Amino acid sequence: MKNQTATTLGRALKKFLGEYLPHQRAYSPNTIQSYRDSLKLLLLFIAGNHGHVSGLSVADLSPAKITAFLDHLEVKRGNGAATRNVRLSAIHSFFDYVGMENPEHLDQADRVLNVRFKRVDHRAIDYLQADELRVILDGIDRSTINGRRDGVLLTFMFNTGARVQEVVALRAADFRLATPPSVRLFGKGRKERICPLWPETVQLVKQYLRDSGRMPTMTARFFAIIGAIA
Repeated sequence: MKNQTATTLGRALKKFLGEYLPHQRAYSPNTIQSYRDSLKLLLLFIAGNHGHVSGLSVADLSPAKITAFLDHLEVKRGNGAATRNVRLSAIHSFFDYVGMENPEHLDQADRVLNVRFKRVDHRAIDYLQADELRVILDGIDRSTINGRRDGVLLTFMFNTGARVQEVVALRAADFRLATPPSVRLFGKGRKERICPLWPETVQLVKQYLRDSGRMPTMTARFFAIIGAIA
């Protein structure tokens, strides 16, 4: 039975990292690598000196052990609360996937998802690191149309660095979603610039439009028509 449950964990990890994140969520290779590293550290910590990672099962990744792992990151590895939260974000994403794909583990997945992020001291935010922004994006409830809308908007703004006014003025005709994908932005004084789009951004835009069933006309204001900015 132990071997069977261990196989379930291994299969889930393989599909999560190899199929779900790159194809269904369209995460970048760097983000997938960060998630992989977080889960690898967790597995090594739980296996400890008395076992092998290959023998672990989903049940071994209990909320108590995950909390102990997060505390270990701060106490033994000297990581800050922000890094701790990045690791927890990866764990949350994995167990959200486990709950969907393996309903028999849904109760445990719910308990792991209730492990809370740690509060960090507020600072003046000049900019967000990629991992910090990923925590924000992963915190969006994408099960609702408004959540998917917010995910598209924030990903687009992070991708392009567009100002709010540039986003408001954006029109569907300014997008090029074919290869190579890009968007045309107009800044102050109608100064034009072309910005490449990440594959993740392109997929999110296309998926949102398919889900909403509202294809904007070429002259309509793009984000206004999908409801991201009124």
